[in-house]
Order: sequence, then C-alpha cells, then structure tokens
Amino acid sequence: MSTDDTRLKRLKFRAWHRGFREADLILGPFADTYAHTMSPEQLDAFEALMEQADQDLYEWIVERTPTPPEFDGEIMRMIKTFRFEAYEARGGPRGG
Repeated sequence: MSTDDTRLKRLKFRAWHRGFREADLILGPFADTYAHTMSPEQLDAFEALMEQADQDLYEWIVERTPTPPEFDGEIMRMIKTFRFEAYEARGGPRGG
C-alpha cells in the first residue's frame, strides 16, 4: 500500500468517525466521493478541517456560524455544496 493510499484511508476513516453523527453523515460521504480526486494541497486543506472541533466544523458547514477565513476556502465550499446536493437528492428542504 502506498503512502497516498494510506493517507486517503485514514482521511476517510476520520471523516466517517468524527464522534458527532451529523458531521459524519456529511463528511463521510463527501470524503468517499471526492478524496480520491483531490490534489495534495486540497487533501492538506481537508485534513486541516478534520483537525477542528466537531461542533465548530458542523456549525460552519450548516452555516449557523461563519466559517473563519482561514478555513473558508475551496474545500469548505465543496463540502457545503455537497451537503445541499445530498439533502436535495433525498428530498430535504435545506440540506441540514
């Protein structure tokens, strides 16, 4: 197994096992869908998000609180878009 494969597996595991089920249900499928297509820089940004407290990260994703500028980049925008698309596909009203 390559270092890249190990990194992806670890990142996907962390996305699915946040300890906060609502975040798991957004971040896990997001990682499954996009992690393998991300550049090393995008993976770095995703890993930095995974280091944040569960409640804070979830609040940013569902836009209950503003995302701090240092985390409000391409990956956070992708996660927010993914959240809306996933919930829309299931018939949810607002994606969260």
